[in-house]
Amino acid sequence: MGRRIFILILLAAILLFVSIAFLFGNAVQRKDSLPKIEPTIKTGDKSRIEIPRVSIIASDLEIPWGLAFLPDGSILFTERPGQVRMIDIKGNFLPSPVANILEVKHIGEGGLLGIAIHPSFKNNKHIYLYYTYSSTGNNTLNRVARFNFENGTLVHEQVIVDAIPGAINHNGGRIKFGPDNFLYITTGDAQNPSLAQDVNSLAGKILRVTDEGKPASDNPFDNLVYSYGHRNPQGFTWDNNGRLWATEHGPQARDELNLIEKGANYGWPVITGNEEREGMKKPVFQSGDSTWAPAGLAFVNDSLFFGGLRGQALYETKTTNNPSIKEHFKGEFGRIREVIVGLDNMLYITTSNRDGRGTPNANDDKVIRVNPSKL
Repeated sequence: MGRRIFILILLAAILLFVSIAFLFGNAVQRKDSLPKIEPTIKTGDKSRIEIPRVSIIASDLEIPWGLAFLPDGSILFTERPGQVRMIDIKGNFLPSPVANILEVKHIGEGGLLGIAIHPSFKNNKHIYLYYTYSSTGNNTLNRVARFNFENGTLVHEQVIVDAIPGAINHNGGRIKFGPDNFLYITTGDAQNPSLAQDVNSLAGKILRVTDEGKPASDNPFDNLVYSYGHRNPQGFTWDNNGRLWATEHGPQARDELNLIEKGANYGWPVITGNEEREGMKKPVFQSGDSTWAPAGLAFVNDSLFFGGLRGQALYETKTTNNPSIKEHFKGEFGRIREVIVGLDNMLYITTSNRDGRGTPNANDDKVIRVNPSKL
């Protein structure tokens, strides 16, 4: 009898050990086997509360960078080597690119970056792209160009902002139309920090232009510049009070989340982190000695969400008093770049594990939908 009890206890212990090992192993692995997306759900559809916490909607991509929604719920996104890709309203990833931008110079952090849809797209079919190119020799520059979306392709390119200083790194690249219907553009310092303090340079800035690339009428310096003193901003959004927020890569950590004001100087390279100088703005949050390498930024449900590249997480903070920074999916998906709110009020994020700085899995890179109510 004693021998039988001993054997049963031993078997139970082995079963418990195997179960714990299995659960732990799954917890630390990247989540490649997630549910496939259902057709896009429009805002106000009560069924959205049943959307899974995370769903992969496209995989095997090549460094997806910017993502935007057409009015019908279909998705356009850029791949840094120069392709614009599409996911239709049924959630199908179309195999052929919407466009191949042949002038794109894919070098370092440069390439085909941001994408924006005109607020009156239904009438004019205008789509905007930010990309890196070469002007002459080894000179690297960036530009914003407007295209028409016709028969599923981008045609009739018109450059609206040209000769933005560029380099292997620090090209900025995010573009979005604001609540005022002006186009906002983030630019990096092009690895020349002094340009960020020069209000006559387009480098190290947030620019604000009309849909034809002209300065907004009330810009503070009578040119394209809206704010300055930026190192490498790669994400921005507006909260429910119409305030503009932006993420920015710092030097050796000290990454920033800034509240942007018209005409303000955000200090680079004079101050970083929590340093202060009269006439310069310090960040609302900064990462201290750790690194976020923050990219895309979105606002939903009273929270700001931004992607972490080196931080390999989706970060969240409230816009109320005394907020803190929360981490989601730490290490689960690798490098997270774009973060945007869809027409269904879900978050859409992209991974950037094939950009030369990550460790890609077999199915990288991906576009992933996140249900913020389940975080």
